[in-house]
Amino acid sequence: MIPQRHDLVQVAPADWDDMLAATAALAHRPSAARQRLEGWADRGWPAIVRRRSAEDPPGALPLGVPLPPSLGKQRFALVLPAGRPWRRAEAPDLAAARPVAPTDWRDSVDALIRLGEGCGAVPRPFGALLWAAVTGLAYLRPGSDLDLLWPVTRDTDLESLLDGMARIDAAGAPCIDGEILLPDGAGLHWRELARARRAPGGEVLAKTLQGLTLRRAASLFAS
Repeated sequence: MIPQRHDLVQVAPADWDDMLAATAALAHRPSAARQRLEGWADRGWPAIVRRRSAEDPPGALPLGVPLPPSLGKQRFALVLPAGRPWRRAEAPDLAAARPVAPTDWRDSVDALIRLGEGCGAVPRPFGALLWAAVTGLAYLRPGSDLDLLWPVTRDTDLESLLDGMARIDAAGAPCIDGEILLPDGAGLHWRELARARRAPGGEVLAKTLQGLTLRRAASLFAS
C-alpha cells in the first residue's frame, strides 16, 4: 500500500507520542497546542500525508496536522519512522462533509456535488472543511476557502469539470480552491490546469509525494 499526498492515515498512540517527542518545533509552542496534539491519536483522529521534505529520513512517512484558528492555525510536520505500522483512514467526500459547511456555502456545495456526478468525479474536501468534519473542531471561519480534491480518470469529463468549477466559483462564496488528482496521485491546481489547457503546449505544476514536476496539460492521460 503506497500512500499519496492528502491521504488520511492513523498511527498507534505510542507511535504518535514518539513523533511528537521528536518534533523540535513543539518545544516552542503554547502548551494548549501541545495538549491538543497529545490527545489527537487517542481520539482516533488521523494525520494527513504531506509532500516529502529534504529533512525527512529515507523511508519515513511524512505526515502533517493543522490546528484550528483558536490555537493559532498552526501546522505541524511529523515523521513516522520507516517500519512503523499505519493504516489509511477513510476520508469523507463532499456530500458527507456538507452538514458542517457554513449555511451560505450550501448552494455551491450542492452544485459541486452535482457537477461531480455529471462529470464522473467525486469531490472530497481538504483544508478547513475536512478537519471540521473529521474532528468537530472549529476550523472554519469567515473567509475560509472551500478546498477540494477531484480524483479523475480517463473517463472523467475533465473539460466540463473545469468549466463547471469556474462557473460555480464565480457565482459567489466560497472561493473554491484545490487540486485535480491524477490516477498516479499527482495533484494539479485546477485553475492552473484550466489555463494550461487553453495555451498551446501549456504546462502545469504537478505536486507529488516526492516533489514538484511540470507536465504538459494536453498529454496528462497519454499512454
